[in-house]
Amino acid sequence: MTEKLLKSQYLKMYEDDQHLLEDVIIENKQTIEMAEIYSSILSGLMDAFASVISNNLNHVMKILTSITIVLTVPIMIAIIYGMNVPLPYQESPHAFAGIMILSLVLSPITAIVFWELRKRMEWVKSLFFKNKEVTN
Repeated sequence: MTEKLLKSQYLKMYEDDQHLLEDVIIENKQTIEMAEIYSSILSGLMDAFASVISNNLNHVMKILTSITIVLTVPIMIAIIYGMNVPLPYQESPHAFAGIMILSLVLSPITAIVFWELRKRMEWVKSLFFKNKEVTN
């Protein structure tokens, strides 16, 4: 709009007015450029922030998945022995205690297996990424 005003002959302008209008046009273009630069900087910051949040979410999901699998073992045993079908040791008076002990033994074993797999994965990652810090 200001450029049209400068080029048109509708208004009579003195030389000082023309120079002032040219300065306004230059300042306006610089302001638009600065706004675009800041917009791209903010866009990059938002992408970096989203990446950090995604990484944190992946870490939390890994932990929750491991906990779910560890808890699935005793649940599966309880489900199998909760069915109304003939099962081994069904008539035994110590069947409930045996099932509970089996569940309590298998859950820590599963957790230890996951812990060892995690250590091995860190070892494998360290082979491929020697110079980079490996985080979970």
